[in-house]
Amino acid sequence: MLSLQNAGKRFGPRVLFTEANWLIRSNEKTALVGANGTGKSTLMKVLAGLESLDYGTMQLTRGMSIGYLPQEGLRLSGRTVFEECLSVFDELRAMEGEIERAAAQMSELDHASPEYESAAERFSMLQERFHTLDGYALDAQVGTVLTGLGFGKEDWSRQVDEFSGGWQMRIALAKLLLAKPNLLLLDEPTNHLDLETRNWLEEYLHGYPFGYILISHDRYFLDVTIDRTVEIWNKRLTIFQGNYTKYLSQKDERRAQLLAAYKNQRDQIEHLEAFISRFRYQATKGKQVQSRIKELEKIERIEIPEEEPVIHFKFPQPAPSGRMVVEAESLGKSYGPKRVFSNARFSIERGDRVALVGVNGAGKSTLIKLLTGVELPTQGTIKLGHNVVSEYFAQDQYKVLDPEARMLDDISRAALKVPESELRSLLGCFLFSGDDVFKRLGVLSGGERNRFALARILVSPSNFLLLDEPTNHLDMGAKDVLLDAIAAFSGTVVFVSHDRYFIDRLATRVIEVENGIITTYDGNYEDYLRKKEELAARAAMGDLSASEPNPQPSKLKPDSSRPLPLNAAAPASSGTTIVIEGGVDVPAKSRRLNPIKQKQMEERCAFLEEEIPRVEASIAHTEEQLGVFVSATETQRLTDLAAGLREQLTQLTLEWEDLMLQLEGA
Repeated sequence: MLSLQNAGKRFGPRVLFTEANWLIRSNEKTALVGANGTGKSTLMKVLAGLESLDYGTMQLTRGMSIGYLPQEGLRLSGRTVFEECLSVFDELRAMEGEIERAAAQMSELDHASPEYESAAERFSMLQERFHTLDGYALDAQVGTVLTGLGFGKEDWSRQVDEFSGGWQMRIALAKLLLAKPNLLLLDEPTNHLDLETRNWLEEYLHGYPFGYILISHDRYFLDVTIDRTVEIWNKRLTIFQGNYTKYLSQKDERRAQLLAAYKNQRDQIEHLEAFISRFRYQATKGKQVQSRIKELEKIERIEIPEEEPVIHFKFPQPAPSGRMVVEAESLGKSYGPKRVFSNARFSIERGDRVALVGVNGAGKSTLIKLLTGVELPTQGTIKLGHNVVSEYFAQDQYKVLDPEARMLDDISRAALKVPESELRSLLGCFLFSGDDVFKRLGVLSGGERNRFALARILVSPSNFLLLDEPTNHLDMGAKDVLLDAIAAFSGTVVFVSHDRYFIDRLATRVIEVENGIITTYDGNYEDYLRKKEELAARAAMGDLSASEPNPQPSKLKPDSSRPLPLNAAAPASSGTTIVIEGGVDVPAKSRRLNPIKQKQMEERCAFLEEEIPRVEASIAHTEEQLGVFVSATETQRLTDLAAGLREQLTQLTLEWEDLMLQLEGA
């Protein structure tokens, strides 16, 4: 499909990579990884044909199409969003015009004439090809991708010029996904996506019919979208089979092997040099000395590149607050006629790490601003607990920095008790090294100043941190430092992030802002998604109140095993409706199912009857793999995988049995 042979690239006097050999096959899902500055984006541009190699060759299969999405810098104009996306189908739309002209020509010709027969043959050929290429569903394809990437229908008719840079990149991504090139090259595609859109992109890439190469700092996104990892390290390309987590494990093993080989080589070199030094001036040993000298010259020296520094940083622990940090009653916020949310009732306790989730524009940043006091509620109250001191990191935090202050001086004033060497290490983790620390803040870009503002908060935190997208502009190393620091923090944290790995590792609770309703879930993002899926399954089975719009109070029974939404009413006396995560429990009893609900249940049964054998096959395959020892780490991974699959099989079987009983009872 595409191959590099002995490829090399320089950036000025510095070699980025050399002797690179890489065969990119069709349908391979690959991550390109490496430290900052190793040449990942440059290599992507080489593959896209935007830059040339300094050494070696690149060969492409004839007729192969390549689509490239850069990190930033694209600007579109002159069309509506929908028209811009439809433009990738210009060839198909031209074919549609030919079909219409052929049909018009046929209507004017004598059906018995040779001209009609020729026109009919061409019409049939065009129509068949148009159908094969799915030309009749172009509008549906565009609508699906735009919706998945977060564009509402009201946005489709807007001019692309009206959108910000981040949304322009989404439009460019939509065009690439619709064009379906043989090889997709995506450089940080998740930079401008919220969590829900990122989840949609994961699913889309799972079904993508061709190959792609990703650069991303989102660990979870890479784990679920790739099956191959290519690393630029030590000026070489190394290929690993498996996702990002498996690559990390293999990388550690490879470095241990390299260190062992380096030690053996050093022992060999020292032995040869000792022999040469000892017998250099003895005539009887001249031939042996010359032989050792030649052997020494032929040795290709193993280089051990410097390890990326691992920074470990801990927050200075703040004075403790009271047990209750925040209490909100009947909380609501509106901007003129637009209601963001209303009637929210919730509390946050000391030590909670709360992730706010929801689509862009749902009100996550608004809720954080209400908690900080930056904005006032339209209705209800927010009460901070005893000795609570909050600190707020906004998406545009850089605007409050002193542009004339030097970076190191400014962070030193914020952390008088932290040694300068530790501050410089922390700044290095956030990609400010060497003389960068003496730059004035005013010369930094917005992203750089935001990174600095986050580092500044780390050295002198309050006991209640409110962080709005702190992981933006951070690489994996900086995210790890931030994650470890917050995990060890004794205070309370409320944060918004679009990094799934970050949320899963950090959150102890999730607050969802959706359609004007605020709901809380215990656990991390994985737990939140599971509970949402359970609710969706219950809805499909008819257990939600939507199928019975006015349930009687006597039928309602709170379930202590599921969290109440933040705006749900507390359990009350008889006659009060108790809403539990948008649904209610009703006693199981024989009743006639409505046709829509019955069809949903039958479709779910059909799905489960296909899914259960697939899971059983996966269990058998995993157990077969367990029979061949590879390593202790791999054995543990397979054991955990098998246990998870068995649990999944149990849940699917129970769900199928429950559905069958209900269908038979109906």
